[in-house]
Amino acid sequence: MERPFNLLLITADQWRADHLDLDGEGPVPTPRLAELAREATVFTRHFGQASPCGPARASLYTGRYLFNHRSVTNGTPLDATLSTIALELEKAGYEPTLFGYTDTSADPRVLPPEDPRLRSWEGVLPGFRVGLVLPEAAEPWLDRLARRGYGRMTIEEAYDRSWFEPAPWRAEDSETAFLVDEALAWLERRPKSRPWALHLSLVKPHPPWIAAEPWFARVDPRRTRPPVRAATPAEQARAHPLVAAWLETPFKGSLDPGLRGKGPADLDARTVARLRALYAGLVAEVDHHIGRVLDAVRRRGEWDRTLVLVTSDHGEFLGDHWLLGKGAFFPAAFHVPAILRDPRACASHGRVVRTFTEHVDLLPTILERLGLPVPLQCDGRSLSVFLTGDQPTCGRNAVFWEIDFRDGEEPGVAARLGLGAEESGAAVLFGPRWAYGHFQGLEPLLVDHAADPAWTRNRVDDVAVRGELVAMMRAMLDLRARAVDKRLSGCRLSARGPRGRYDPLPASFAAVVR
Repeated sequence: MERPFNLLLITADQWRADHLDLDGEGPVPTPRLAELAREATVFTRHFGQASPCGPARASLYTGRYLFNHRSVTNGTPLDATLSTIALELEKAGYEPTLFGYTDTSADPRVLPPEDPRLRSWEGVLPGFRVGLVLPEAAEPWLDRLARRGYGRMTIEEAYDRSWFEPAPWRAEDSETAFLVDEALAWLERRPKSRPWALHLSLVKPHPPWIAAEPWFARVDPRRTRPPVRAATPAEQARAHPLVAAWLETPFKGSLDPGLRGKGPADLDARTVARLRALYAGLVAEVDHHIGRVLDAVRRRGEWDRTLVLVTSDHGEFLGDHWLLGKGAFFPAAFHVPAILRDPRACASHGRVVRTFTEHVDLLPTILERLGLPVPLQCDGRSLSVFLTGDQPTCGRNAVFWEIDFRDGEEPGVAARLGLGAEESGAAVLFGPRWAYGHFQGLEPLLVDHAADPAWTRNRVDDVAVRGELVAMMRAMLDLRARAVDKRLSGCRLSARGPRGRYDPLPASFAAVVR
């Protein structure tokens, strides 16, 4: 029997699709990923399903749309009855191991009230062994900085500084370098006689955008691309009431101290160019360290027995639409890189796929390529057809994503718009020309994004395009109808017992039920 393949799954947090340079001509230097792409398949129109990190990763790890997994915000529990990529690998005999984080909030229904996992939204996805967890507080990395002579720091002391100055640590001591060092040490200890599954979850280029030299000055701000946006924040705000509310909100969170408390109007062209250069430098650093991991797999003699997937959870606006971060429904927050290498699929090496693909497609693809069954819970479709060199019989003509913008503990955008928690959702169907946005408590949105990439004009009341509006609404309803929960619907009980297919409960949950 053929020995199972290894799996290397790498995610880089908050990484935009247009910050991947495969031909060496763009402003973002990613030579190691370009090298990988020549031996892999690159999906150039790949989109995540949700934002921020927790919901985005829930879709990636379960193969489900947000409206099905319902882990809608950071801190919303992930349903324990769902299987995950880690649980599926575990069932097949792997010991899936995590370096980094998954931002998975535990299901309180299956844990005692005193369980510490219920005190944090930075939990570990069920099924993963822990190689090293690196939460936001990043204590293991800070410990190494202290050991290497930088002094004892908190995460605020390390990162709460101007982004426009190089970090005080050497490049080899960055958070990215540290996590990759730890993962490589683990890989070196792995016996070559057993297949492995490694998930390396890198935090960069997520803010704070603090970079050490040479990455700090790696990209010239004058070479960065200008943002896609209306001429002014006021013009951008006219597109939709929700956009107006977002543009009225001051910046907060893990931003440069000089930006906190300011707003979109402060994102002048020079500031955006400098931010984009810093972000691109961190992408270049991520590229360098991903190259180190790929080299290590080659040195072990396992390159031709390892399935490699490199992607992100979600994107980043970088001044597009006068916004920073990922907390809005525009495509830059959902369009992410996706590079998949199966050494057996030589015909697909160097192939560029411009068909729409989604995060919900990745779990069925990974399992199928590893020769494992695909759970009925998966809403996506395997991308194997693109790896075999065959032409797909039918492809996607649109992609779908969602964002839940309900307020947290303090009143925010939802309160300003008079919306309750279950009214604070946005769903977008994005096609080659038209994008349709549906909002539970607000007017719909129809944009001709091919002619209006800044999304400045809502054409939902334009009689001339009423046919396009109806077609997009029907397509969104059809998508939701196709993706209804299928885990038990194909099963029927009979005198001979259950007939048809159904997804078994994860072993960890079944033990609780028993």
